[in-house]
Amino acid sequence: MSLVIAVPKGALFDDAAARLRAAGIDVPEDAGRRLAVRVDDKVELVFLRPSDVPAYVEFGAADCGIVGKDVLWETDRHVSELADLGFGACRLVVAARRIDRYHEGAALPTFLRVATKYVRSTEVFFSERDLPVEIIPLHGSVELAPLVGLADLIVDLTQTGNTLRDHDLVIVDEIERSTARFVVNPIRFRAKYAELRGLLERLGAQTDPVRA
Repeated sequence: MSLVIAVPKGALFDDAAARLRAAGIDVPEDAGRRLAVRVDDKVELVFLRPSDVPAYVEFGAADCGIVGKDVLWETDRHVSELADLGFGACRLVVAARRIDRYHEGAALPTFLRVATKYVRSTEVFFSERDLPVEIIPLHGSVELAPLVGLADLIVDLTQTGNTLRDHDLVIVDEIERSTARFVVNPIRFRAKYAELRGLLERLGAQTDPVRA
């Protein structure tokens, strides 16, 4: 049987492509504007925005895929997460202006405004702490929100912390740590068990299953 593999564009592409090449799959150096590439009679690749990978896998348009754990938190799609591939490490954090000293224990406002691209994760985090917040969904320039008074805090991903430091923002709390995950459609996993298990082993992830 052939496999359709969802490959994320953007920050995870280079590492995902390298891991697939090491597994014997000839991924193009630059996907460019191509949406799909048939590698051979056994493998087809589809190149997707990371946020779309879980939907393609859940509905069977792709048998499996590579996606950041942060995307899985937000999309809550019904896919099986088989392995932590270990690359693309980053953290989802709560951050604020250094001058507000929330990172040093200063009292938070009674009704917080939080700017973020990660609405679902933010809702869960503050709900679990019984802190009422108004979430302001943004699609970019989240770091600007506290600097201009739009929000008290932000929730965002960080890899090195450099962007936060560039804007004199500091981490107040850490919500989760994220890395790239190998996910499959549960029904396709049963139907194409040998092919998907073989790919998982070639990806070098067979010893670290997360959840089947």
